[in-house]
Amino acid sequence: MTATMTTPMVEAAGVHKYYGSNLVVKGIDLTVAQGEVMCLLGPSGSGKSTFLRCINHLEKINAGSITVAGELVGYRENNGRLYELRDSEIAQRRSEIGMVFQQFNLFPHMTVLENLIEAPVQVRREKVKTASDRARELLDRVGLADKADAYPRSLSGGQQQRVAIARALNMRPKLMLFDEPTSALDPELVGEVLDVMRDLAADGMTMIVVTHEIAFAREVADTVTFMDNGVVVESGPPEQVLGNPKHERTRSFLAKVL
Repeated sequence: MTATMTTPMVEAAGVHKYYGSNLVVKGIDLTVAQGEVMCLLGPSGSGKSTFLRCINHLEKINAGSITVAGELVGYRENNGRLYELRDSEIAQRRSEIGMVFQQFNLFPHMTVLENLIEAPVQVRREKVKTASDRARELLDRVGLADKADAYPRSLSGGQQQRVAIARALNMRPKLMLFDEPTSALDPELVGEVLDVMRDLAADGMTMIVVTHEIAFAREVADTVTFMDNGVVVESGPPEQVLGNPKHERTRSFLAKVL
């Protein structure tokens, strides 16, 4: 993916997503600039995670379009119509979009280091040493330099999630997607994961974060977007959306979670 600095990192236009007859994403329009951190807030079932998964084509959209760094993900356009790409092409484009899930999804039979190098070696065809050297640097960055040879089962939930973040970063993504990355963690482990995400934001990584961590959104986000019932209710700077929301639905949600 190539893009100039003026090209949005993510641009969604009229995105719809159905599950059978159930419309869960209802015409979303969103733009995320390069280097921007956007936090998506909203009640369970509001379409946040589904929309996030549409960005990297883990879910196929039914209408509209999504571009990442100026390119469609999962499709090519020909004479105004969209055609789905081959699996290998989808994987190649998806490789530039890192994603961290609620569950850590680490390979239990692989060491931490092996988890980090699997995708760069298999998908990007990198040399093992190149991928391993960068993996060790990333493990140091997330505070786990001493865990390279450990297996996931020996790590705490917070450590596993930091490994998952390092694994995503080892693909050198242009964009990072986080789907409630702290929701499966014990409360005392949340901070160590959010600290890594704060560092990424400070380094200029473009990030879209589905989260219920309001304090994190207030501190780190450039834009807070509140979704409900499959639509964007309001979007703007944190001080506006969190501090002085325009819509009653946003005020009601914040009153319950704060």
